[in-house]
Amino acid sequence: MKKIRLVMVSVALALSATLVTAGAQSGQAVDPNAAQGLKRFSGTPIDVDYQSANLRTVLRNLAEIGGINLVIDPSVPAVAPVDLRLTQVPWDQVMDVVLRSAQLTYELEGPVLRVLTRKALTEEQTEATALKKATRQAADLTTLRIRLNYAAAAEVKKLLIDARLISAEGSVDIDERTRILIIKDVAKNLADVQEVIAELDRPEPQVEIEAKIMQTNRDTAKALGVQWGLNGRVAPELGNTTGLGFPNSGTLGGRVGTQGTTDPRATDIERNTSSAINLPVTGATSALGLSMGAINGAFGIDLAISALEREGKVKILSTPRVTTQNNKQAEMTQGFQIPIQTMQNNTVSVVFKDAALKLLVTPQITGANTVIMKIILENGQPDFSLNVDGNPSIRTQRAETQVQVADGVMTVIGGILSSTETQTDDRTPGASRVPLLGWLFKRSSTRNESQELLIFITPRIIR
Repeated sequence: MKKIRLVMVSVALALSATLVTAGAQSGQAVDPNAAQGLKRFSGTPIDVDYQSANLRTVLRNLAEIGGINLVIDPSVPAVAPVDLRLTQVPWDQVMDVVLRSAQLTYELEGPVLRVLTRKALTEEQTEATALKKATRQAADLTTLRIRLNYAAAAEVKKLLIDARLISAEGSVDIDERTRILIIKDVAKNLADVQEVIAELDRPEPQVEIEAKIMQTNRDTAKALGVQWGLNGRVAPELGNTTGLGFPNSGTLGGRVGTQGTTDPRATDIERNTSSAINLPVTGATSALGLSMGAINGAFGIDLAISALEREGKVKILSTPRVTTQNNKQAEMTQGFQIPIQTMQNNTVSVVFKDAALKLLVTPQITGANTVIMKIILENGQPDFSLNVDGNPSIRTQRAETQVQVADGVMTVIGGILSSTETQTDDRTPGASRVPLLGWLFKRSSTRNESQELLIFITPRIIR
């Protein structure tokens, strides 16, 4: 018996080296082709010459030479030719070559070597796995019912399955109305399941989010304008003729006020003559006028200086406050919706688009008593000066960030500042460039507009 066992170990080492030994210890079959590059053969060298020899006969012959116990499975073909000629090759290597050429494998069960086809081995392993599963299913399953107070039943079920806390034979069902989990599994798994559910089904702390949104608009304007008017006449009735036959009379016009219009001798052209320099300030809050003229109405001049200075400031402050659960998004919206008409296939439809201040905050409480907040801010305002088919455009300011803030501490997440500066100069050609007196022939206006949006966020943890 000892001699036979030694021969069997030699065969195992020769056919599949260490892989065969491992397969024998675990009771699993070992494919010799999986051990390529690890094989070493130590059998007695032999000479073989098989011509159309029967496969089963060749296997029995080699087993007899090696002195091993051989069982040939019925799956091995009864009629399969072997053509082989080798000289001084170890007998165990010869058997290995024959097995691989015929696409066969083997199982080593104690002192017995069982040869079978790969397909037969795969079918046996599949049946063994199914039998093992059926045996497990036959075991008694325990039913556990757990009512959830805080956690979502569907999320807990998904976690138990994804974390593989439930065996293949177990099952998890939920009742959404009563928030009850019905779990069936072997008793040894249910203890772990209960412990996990106890950790998950706890009340989450809430976060009160207080936001202060301040929007300021500043508008300053300065303007200085001037108007010059004059009226000159040469006419016989005024006694200041030219002394010529032609031109004997004439008019030079351009005035601001009513210079000359009260003269009954003035013509319609003289009365309707406009200002020579007309650069007034629209909506002026201050003005200074000067008018001079001859006693006979032959010549008149008037001057008007208008000025404007305006400063406006608007401050809008809103303080929305909302409470939300940990890791749940909170939304605060303030504004209105704009109806926008669209036409398609001769059908008019109305779509409402938000033009509002919208704040989205998702808090996450950390173990260090701080709050990580994902913040999305969007401020939309309608602009009726820019429209398409009567629909106003929407000016949008948007900010997205993530900050970490201590409990009860206010933080500024940012500000959006837009500023517009406009400067306009209207001039009288040539005269406006005269040193010192040039300002009498031009109009200057300056306007500054600025908008600023500030957001302050204060999270407070509610345990």
